[in-house]
Amino acid sequence: MNPQNNHSALPLRHIALLLRYDGTAYHGWQRQKGQTSVCQTVQDAIAKTVGHPVTLHGCGRTDAGVHALHYVAGFSAHTRIPAERLPYAMEIHLPGDITVLQAADVPESFSAIGSCVRKEYTYRLYTGDRPDPFLRQTALFFPQELDLELMRKCAGTYVGTHDFAALRSLGSTPVKSTVRTVYESKLTVRGRHVFFTVSANGFLYNMVRTMTGTLLYIGLQKLSPDALPELLSGAGSRAEAGPTAPPHGLYMTGVWYGGLLPWESCSDFQIDN
Repeated sequence: MNPQNNHSALPLRHIALLLRYDGTAYHGWQRQKGQTSVCQTVQDAIAKTVGHPVTLHGCGRTDAGVHALHYVAGFSAHTRIPAERLPYAMEIHLPGDITVLQAADVPESFSAIGSCVRKEYTYRLYTGDRPDPFLRQTALFFPQELDLELMRKCAGTYVGTHDFAALRSLGSTPVKSTVRTVYESKLTVRGRHVFFTVSANGFLYNMVRTMTGTLLYIGLQKLSPDALPELLSGAGSRAEAGPTAPPHGLYMTGVWYGGLLPWESCSDFQIDN
């Protein structure tokens, strides 16, 4: 046997990837039978690059149509390819809507989801008078008049440790606790572009999209700002919150690992207009 083709003779390395992707064409991150997923697409590209099957684990699920500016995934492989060359080696095996930004060797104990200490999501709105065809799959077109200053003030109410049971989708998978700690919650307006950014120690299913929909109802004066503390107390019901915003305006924009990775995994939108 040619030693160069005997991958098992090489040491097993544990590698983390920093990914960016447009989720429009995918049925979310998670592998699903009969559906095209981001995870399966990247996993197949890794296998072609290193020459043997691998199992890829991500830092969390993103739903169908949701995007990521910064997303971390990890795998183990027998390969000599230096980590800094992996993004270039994988490029020929990936479609144009997925990019590997960086790669790094990590300890065996590293877990893309378990080692993550903080995540950030950003929801993007476009409030122009007419829809922009270039934003139709990457921002929610919202031409209705909004009280943006009121929304900005109310966004700060989410900061802190609260019970978000009323701000997740009905029928969600049961979890041990619906209490989460939000570190930052802000609304940024750049011309006709509005960004709602929130970071926390974890998120419930559709939590950010429901937080967004609730802010939109407040901005439309369909919901009183006084309703937010009740919703965050654990006593409120899902029916009392705003709707779940559509997936295509949502992005994962940051993940933190407490210094375990060599890059700063947080990215702001760069919008000039």
